[in-house]
Amino acid sequence: MKKAPALKTNNQSSLYWNWYYSGFALAASFLLAIVLVKPIGVSTQFVIFDGILANSINPELVTTDVTSKSGYSSTNSYLNKSGGKYAKAAANPMNYGFIFVISMIAGGWLAAKTQSRKAEQLPIFHRSRFSGNTPLRFCLTFIGGILVLYDARLAGGCTSGHMMSGVMQTAVSGYLFAAAAFALAVPTAILLYRKGGNNQ
Repeated sequence: MKKAPALKTNNQSSLYWNWYYSGFALAASFLLAIVLVKPIGVSTQFVIFDGILANSINPELVTTDVTSKSGYSSTNSYLNKSGGKYAKAAANPMNYGFIFVISMIAGGWLAAKTQSRKAEQLPIFHRSRFSGNTPLRFCLTFIGGILVLYDARLAGGCTSGHMMSGVMQTAVSGYLFAAAAFALAVPTAILLYRKGGNNQ
């Protein structure tokens, strides 16, 4: 039987989990969520956060509605979808999904603070391609995040909801989303980092 890869450190002395262990940890987390609560999805909560901000500016955006399935309705057609489900979440944000996203942020912060060695902000392949341009890295990350989130909402779910939770439940939409994501991500990475070294 092949021995599992061990934890490694790169030449910047930043400790990281090997993909082997990370994959099992991620799969276990998604499986537990599906079995114990519900499938994990993240991008919807950004819509809810927008609704919370908008509702704080315009209190009439979300109102109680006894005729609605959720008990809430909104003048915004998107928040009013599915019987006002998003409107209800915006009015009562302390729900499982929103707390999950906040916990992800808190968990990332906690992991960074408790890490014995500090991770580099710039991956090796980015430094070799763009000469360690940190502002450019942040800019590309921000733009990529906007594109992914916008497209995720058009697709009705994100990589968490479609690709991870969806594939685990053998949903056709999950397989289609995964195929489309890789079909675009791989050539984009090749185009963006084509001059970034031969082994990264």
